[in-house]
Amino acid sequence: MKTYKKNMTILLLCNVILAVTWFNVKELQINRIAATPAFQIRFMEDQARLDAATFIRLVTRASSGQRVVDYNVIEKKAKYTLAKEDYEVLLRIVEAEAGGEDITGKMLVAGVVMNRVESNKFPDTVKEVVFQRENGVAQFSPISDGRYEKVSVSEETKEAVDKVLYGEDITKGALYFASRKYADPEKMKWFDNSLTLLFSYGGHEFFS
Repeated sequence: MKTYKKNMTILLLCNVILAVTWFNVKELQINRIAATPAFQIRFMEDQARLDAATFIRLVTRASSGQRVVDYNVIEKKAKYTLAKEDYEVLLRIVEAEAGGEDITGKMLVAGVVMNRVESNKFPDTVKEVVFQRENGVAQFSPISDGRYEKVSVSEETKEAVDKVLYGEDITKGALYFASRKYADPEKMKWFDNSLTLLFSYGGHEFFS
């Protein structure tokens, strides 16, 4: 009985040794194959196919509902670069003039201000345009009635102003706007007689 157990133990050890030897030989063969140029090229091709498949899956997933950022948006550059003070003035005048308007109405007011900055008929900075006076009369009513100082700028106003600064122009070249409902009749008469009405939006009429 003891002899049988001994023989079985020896046989088991031999099998273990053979198995370990076989695995070592296979590992050496695998390493040798992996080191060959043909294997490396094939591996790189497989990896490239995998990368392409992963990219296609990501694109498919994005187009199925996830937000996709357009390349042109990523590369977009600001049309206007303002000093901090000018930027704050623009935000406040837009809020004061169009706080009750939607984002388009806010963009129109911001656009008119920037059109004036670009025009030879008006001062060269946002602050100078907004605070300009003709014969002692402010160009923008919130400057004279104090609304400019009291506003709290909304996130939508910031978004509207930023869109204009990045080149979104929907003003059709307007340099003036007025709210006929609240404007002095004599002032509106000057608008009607001296300027060209371009369009109306929200509570404002826009002129050139």
